[in-house]
Amino acid sequence: MSGAPPNPTTTATFEAGLRELEGIVKQMEASDLSLEQAVELFERGTRLSSACRKQLAEVETRVEILMKRAGAAGDGEKLEPRPFGSGKP
Repeated sequence: MSGAPPNPTTTATFEAGLRELEGIVKQMEASDLSLEQAVELFERGTRLSSACRKQLAEVETRVEILMKRAGAAGDGEKLEPRPFGSGKP
């Protein structure tokens, strides 16, 4: 690998971070990397993963605030997280 990997904070969007993580996984699964390349990719992947988790936590907080403002959580109904595409309304 050439040079230091870019800083994860330069990742413009959550989606871009996920795409890069997927690319790193594919490179590592190819198993034709030197040990040093694999370690560099692993380090980059852990930084990206951390940045993505932080973005998700920030969005979750924003959604909770919006739901409280809208009164959706104030009627006693407990909001449960569900993955997108779960088929439930």
